[in-house]
Amino acid sequence: MLAMIVAVAENGVIGKDNQLIWRIPEDLAYFKQRTTGHVIIMGRNTLESLPFLLPKREHWVITSQLDYIPPYEGVKVFHSPEDAVQAAKDLDLAYCIGGAQVYASLAPYADRLYVTELHQSFEGDVEFHVHEQEGWQEVERIPGAGHEGISYDFVTYERKI
Repeated sequence: MLAMIVAVAENGVIGKDNQLIWRIPEDLAYFKQRTTGHVIIMGRNTLESLPFLLPKREHWVITSQLDYIPPYEGVKVFHSPEDAVQAAKDLDLAYCIGGAQVYASLAPYADRLYVTELHQSFEGDVEFHVHEQEGWQEVERIPGAGHEGISYDFVTYERKI
């Protein structure tokens, strides 16, 4: 199964200048709890924005650069979203963690979305709207504790069959 995990502001913003805009410890813990022990799939910019490989997760990167050498050892490189999807079919669960191009290219293959919905708008240059598209059904909503005036919910969506 392919899942996507993302934190989204009320206006759809997910980042700015290849960085998260907010730091919500409970959301980071949620991300860690969900993705630990699984493959995480990301684009080259997302991989290169990480200060280190995330522990206890296998990192896959999608890049169109045929001669790409990842900055970290052990990263599996794919040159098309379809190749990554094909490899993920043998897994119980893999998570797409961004960025925007990878979310867009893997959205047709995703079965589940884990979306932290922030109840506040932010300025940014990257957006995510997959969960707002037809074909997704909300199956769970858990209110977050709130952090520094930002309220949010952890929402799970599943693809309608």
